[in-house]
Amino acid sequence: MAWSETLPLRSSEDVVTVRQRVRMAADREGFRLVDQTKIVTAASEIARNTVIYGGGGSATIEGVEKNGRRGVRITFEDNGPGIADIELAMKDGWTSGAGLGLGLSGAKRLSNEFEIVSAPGKGTRVTLTRWR
Repeated sequence: MAWSETLPLRSSEDVVTVRQRVRMAADREGFRLVDQTKIVTAASEIARNTVIYGGGGSATIEGVEKNGRRGVRITFEDNGPGIADIELAMKDGWTSGAGLGLGLSGAKRLSNEFEIVSAPGKGTRVTLTRWR
């Protein structure tokens, strides 16, 4: 059965709430602990980026099904400055701030499906999915 929940992302407390809700969702969908940890870590990285670089936004957590498989999809959206060069931003070690530059690329590695849509002045939408 499909379900979804949208949460605000404006502060570090909201990032913690998103982490908790993603863990609950992964548990609800029957994920093993290792897969729960992967999706929670990926979601945490993108949630932090949404707050720090996007100026805040939202996270929509969904239970999804495809070809008989269950999964969790999280879509992060902000109306921030956007990303001018997505290819560069996806490289390990590149950062527009003071971070390690592993957020986007690390989240992609921890997800089964990863999509980023962004343009300068248009904000950013990152969608990640992990399948059970």
